[in-house]
Amino acid sequence: MAGFAEYEDHDGLGLAGLVKSGEVSAGEVLEAAIKRIEARNPAVNAVVQELYDEARTQLAEGLTGGPLSGVPFLLKDLGSSLSGTRTTRGSRFFAGLPPIPFDSLHVTRIKQAGMVILGKTNTCELGLSLTCEPQLYGPSRNPWDLSRTPAGSSGGAAAAVGARMVPVAHASDGFGSIRAPAASCGLVGLRPSRGRHTLWPVAGEGMSGYAIEHAVSLTVRDNAALLDATRGPGPGDPYTAPPPARPFLDEVGADAGRLAIAWSARAPNGARIEPDCLRVLVETATLCEELGHRVVEADPAIEGEAVVPTFRTVSACSILNGIRSHPSGRLPEPGEVETVVWNTMRRAQKIDGATLLTAEQTAHRIGRQMAEFHTEHDVLLTPALATRPPKLGWLDMMMEDLDEYWERVFAFSPFTVWFNTTGQPAMVIPIGQAKDGFPIAVQAVARYGDEATLFRLASQLEAARPWFHRKAPVTA
Repeated sequence: MAGFAEYEDHDGLGLAGLVKSGEVSAGEVLEAAIKRIEARNPAVNAVVQELYDEARTQLAEGLTGGPLSGVPFLLKDLGSSLSGTRTTRGSRFFAGLPPIPFDSLHVTRIKQAGMVILGKTNTCELGLSLTCEPQLYGPSRNPWDLSRTPAGSSGGAAAAVGARMVPVAHASDGFGSIRAPAASCGLVGLRPSRGRHTLWPVAGEGMSGYAIEHAVSLTVRDNAALLDATRGPGPGDPYTAPPPARPFLDEVGADAGRLAIAWSARAPNGARIEPDCLRVLVETATLCEELGHRVVEADPAIEGEAVVPTFRTVSACSILNGIRSHPSGRLPEPGEVETVVWNTMRRAQKIDGATLLTAEQTAHRIGRQMAEFHTEHDVLLTPALATRPPKLGWLDMMMEDLDEYWERVFAFSPFTVWFNTTGQPAMVIPIGQAKDGFPIAVQAVARYGDEATLFRLASQLEAARPWFHRKAPVTA
């Protein structure tokens, strides 16, 4: 491929180092990213808004000198606001709105880190799925198997990074929308602690504290460096996560000590775990023991049967609230939103305030139950997913039966929503593979506010079982 041929040999910090040293220019890096989008996006449908001219203008105005200066970056078309661009939320109902006139604080911090925003990525409608198949833009495809979903809702972000278009991309997570795509595409995906990132100026919290923004990345260190650049409260935030003792990037490669690690393959909803997902979990637990950690099998004593119903109540009310934010002030007509969104909205209209408050209190109670578990265990390891990502069309947001839809979602990913409920930091680590080379990941979960332990452990695992060299077939 023409241009900066070694582009894919580097992660984000690697590219930033080359730009800083003058070995390559930021312009060469940007054009290398654009060439890969142009070559690979037709196969995976990850990028739905091209902002190439805006990115070139950003470079012409000069880099900030931040730690990720010159690194090409993609924003998810849901959540963070980028001035002068439309945020469609993957929805026909919102697609015709005028461009947003401001940057969110999260985007401001991304720019201050020196990252160059060159496009927006596909997402399911209003983020209400763990696939990425919106009627508006069509399905994103998994770069490891084009017949399968890259998961969602940050499916476009994961497909783009998995296809080596960019080394890191913006994502958000309300019930697994960072971690499920990361696991499906062989990437690192961190759902930070509740309150670690601000949603200023749009909201104080996302989905009653379930949702938070961050990223998917090729390497652990890029994930840490970006979190350092973007973390922290905004003016008037109702709460914030405790500040770290030192930069998260300093934890990458640091001595992890002898951690108390528990592993569990028991899903809160009782979902069946496929053999490859279970095998990689057990192999990772064994590796942790070989690395000197104390490892036991242990199931947290939580109200597992309450996790999904609690989420469904909170998410339904959040969807209705989001739909009401439409500038017209009206609700959509039948056919203006997808069937799952329509039926969810209708369900939310029947939920009273006391029921929502009960769901929020249940979530807090489950969080306390997990905090009790972490008095004895530093980390909990689970499968990242229960199954390989399903074929496109299986998680169909045009389904009429809402209960069947959610049963399918949480049969695929039963472990992720658990930690949106508790607010803990949870990281997907793409350490394993199936026999055919398809990536298989584990999820590592730490105490609230303790992303540092996850970065130390994940970087230790990354050094022991490297994955950067593995490339999806679509890159060939």
